[in-house]
Amino acid sequence: MTTTIAIAGKGGTGKTTFTTMLIKYLQEERSGHILALDGDPSSNLNLCLGMPLEETVGHIREDMAQQVGSGSYNQGIPKTDYLEYRIQSALVEGERVDLIAMGRPEGPGCYCAANNILRAVIDRLGDDYGYVVIDNEAGMEHISRQTTRHIDILFIISDPTVRGLSAAENILRLTRELSGYGTRVSKTYLVINQWHGELPAAFLQRAQAAGLELIGTLPPDPQVAEFDLTGRPLIELGQDSPLYQAAKEIYRKAGL
Repeated sequence: MTTTIAIAGKGGTGKTTFTTMLIKYLQEERSGHILALDGDPSSNLNLCLGMPLEETVGHIREDMAQQVGSGSYNQGIPKTDYLEYRIQSALVEGERVDLIAMGRPEGPGCYCAANNILRAVIDRLGDDYGYVVIDNEAGMEHISRQTTRHIDILFIISDPTVRGLSAAENILRLTRELSGYGTRVSKTYLVINQWHGELPAAFLQRAQAAGLELIGTLPPDPQVAEFDLTGRPLIELGQDSPLYQAAKEIYRKAGL
């Protein structure tokens, strides 16, 4: 049985850092292999994990479209087989964690057929893992382009601002629309990043009124800034990291 976990939130809230800590936790605390899907066009999850990245799904899609458009595509090879082979080749393998980066979104033209094939390939691939972890773009509607997998847990990351909470409310609303694309979300939790101590009562009341279940907060951690400055992978944060300790508590509360 595969557990699928998605992470969403507006830009700059720390989604990729939270995703990295989740993968670190699953590697150290749980059995089973992990498939990480980097759904952000900036494709920097690999840097946090210390893994190389040579090709993205977006590049594979564009390359096939160019071949088809120019007439150079080998018609003797079914497109499904071609895309599956290319994705398997693009898979970055690590220690109990493999990575696929989605890359940039579609260019001009129709990519519906290619996207449908890619979703099917990625969904089948995910069935071979104990966990599928999706570092998503800000808008939840993008998940439907990447996978039709049922999402067991969705973490919405927000900074401690009204704008961040408003974005979290919008994401929660969009989760209800995912069912129309074949993706269902079982549990949704709100995580506030860059905050230490109790949150203001007015902030908590607004989150509760929006139906957002707060599961925990993540404190500022000077080690994260140091790692980012030197280019050291965040996956190497030590057990003494305040951020990692707080993240571990959140994952355990979520039943992971």
